[in-house]
Amino acid sequence: MKITENFSLKAFNTFGIETSARWFASFSSADELRKITSSSVYHSSPSLLIGRGSNLLFLGNYPGLVLHSTHQKVRVVEHDNSTVLLEAGAGMLWDDLVAYAVKNNWWGIENLSLIPGEVGAAAVQNIGAYGVEFCDVIDSVYVLNLSTGQEMKLSVSDCGYGYRTSIFKTSARGEFAVLSVRLRLSRAAEPCFSYPHLEEEVLKRGKADLATIRETVIAIRTAKLPDPVVLGNAGSFFMNPVVPVEKWSQLNKEYPEMPNYKVSDHQVKIPAAWLIEQCGWKGRNLGNAGVYEYQPLVLVNRGGATGREIADLAAHIQQSVDERFGIQLIPEVNYIG
Repeated sequence: MKITENFSLKAFNTFGIETSARWFASFSSADELRKITSSSVYHSSPSLLIGRGSNLLFLGNYPGLVLHSTHQKVRVVEHDNSTVLLEAGAGMLWDDLVAYAVKNNWWGIENLSLIPGEVGAAAVQNIGAYGVEFCDVIDSVYVLNLSTGQEMKLSVSDCGYGYRTSIFKTSARGEFAVLSVRLRLSRAAEPCFSYPHLEEEVLKRGKADLATIRETVIAIRTAKLPDPVVLGNAGSFFMNPVVPVEKWSQLNKEYPEMPNYKVSDHQVKIPAAWLIEQCGWKGRNLGNAGVYEYQPLVLVNRGGATGREIADLAAHIQQSVDERFGIQLIPEVNYIG
């Protein structure tokens, strides 16, 4: 167990912001994490658990201890003729896990291909794409209670999953560290094509098998989203707003071309990207921060941007959308500091 002082976090945030942590420590097991949490540094400083920082915006240097899991092992816990129970360490790259599942012909997470970040962060964020969410395949999450040092198994209901949220982001924020997750995947072909565009693109490429679906999702994401190594970003910056049907009906009269997705008999989801583009932000910059020219839901670091610059740009966009549509955009990205 090693705690490093004044540690650069540039490689641990996909915005590529020059920022640092007062202290930094990595762990590969519950025992290593317990040693860290028993240290004087931990008890005298605020702490933050991070993955690859693909959903973080640092507004300045972090004044405390940053913790990072390096547990990357994956194993089959059990299997039968219809399903496979797979366990993956919190520090494993999410897309490596998707590739592993696809290679073994296990269905369930192929629509989540190329989402950046690590497995532990996926459990915190409840990542989702093309009609599939992390909580759809989760069996359980193994965590360490940072106060007591107790290892715990949390069920799906324990985690309080919702649209891009969980107890790890809300009521139990800072209480647990994710150690590993278990996913229940299917051996039977079960493609999810709730997004017609995905089905169309898959069928253009051939049959709807796992490899083709993964290949198609990667192609779509690559075309829409910049590579954070080239242009710093955190993917989708805002959540797609969900509004009451009454609000949607009102907007539909004024904007009949507004795209929408029915969530329930009472709620409608509206693409945040469309709202942002209608407000004229697509491709615009404020200082060193900008809105990606090919996908307005993505805010980018044009080079040398600070977290404050990106947050200011986000605030201007929120104000514009609220003034025009009466809709409040909520960041999907977590602000730190």
